[in-house]
Amino acid sequence: MRIVVANVNTTESITEAIRGQAEKAARPGTEILAVTPSFGAPSVEGNFESYLAAVAVMDRVTAVTEPFDAVVLAGFGEHGKEGLAELFDVPVVDITEAAAHLACLLGRRYSVVTSLRRTTGQIHDRLRLAGLDSHCASVRATGMPVLDLEGDLERTGARLVEEAEHAVESDGAEVICLGCAGMAGLAEHVQDRAGVPVVDGVPAAIGLAQTLVEQGLSTSKAGSWASPLPKDITGWPIGG
Repeated sequence: MRIVVANVNTTESITEAIRGQAEKAARPGTEILAVTPSFGAPSVEGNFESYLAAVAVMDRVTAVTEPFDAVVLAGFGEHGKEGLAELFDVPVVDITEAAAHLACLLGRRYSVVTSLRRTTGQIHDRLRLAGLDSHCASVRATGMPVLDLEGDLERTGARLVEEAEHAVESDGAEVICLGCAGMAGLAEHVQDRAGVPVVDGVPAAIGLAQTLVEQGLSTSKAGSWASPLPKDITGWPIGG
């Protein structure tokens, strides 16, 4: 089995961190192919960058020449999942939805801890679109830009723990979701200190993607995510 894991920004070090967490979650016989868009922003922290990332990710994944069995979209709250689901006949799993789905199996209410406050609305919108918002107690921000997260892991871990504890004590959260792919690898640290289960979206999405493939399940093409209508798209593929 081969799973394409698509970073939504152009920062290679984040792609490598995502690859590392994905490979830890991969079962024997699963190959992880982590890819970085050829254009876009170094971090995605707003609607403009998010829509740009959606096009960049679709362009990058369509350029993959090796056969693959599933796609994981490694951007929390980003746009693009529905476009990928139309383009491919394999499961497409978004880390936002994957983390929230698993959180709903572990507790009645979950909270998301993300990077900047300006991204919280996008995460709320993504959860609402997926029908997962009714179990969301809160979306909290650390106030740390994405590119600062991996540069100062001690500070990142401390801020994550602080917001996770507030979510549990003040918002009634019983599970925490890490709301940024750049937080990969910090789930255990936060869980030990916050005292509740902590879900990292990347391994959550890898696990769900593997299960879907193993059970022979994929995206329905009966309606909403049917393949795109045959049209001449000017300038597509961009990377071609």
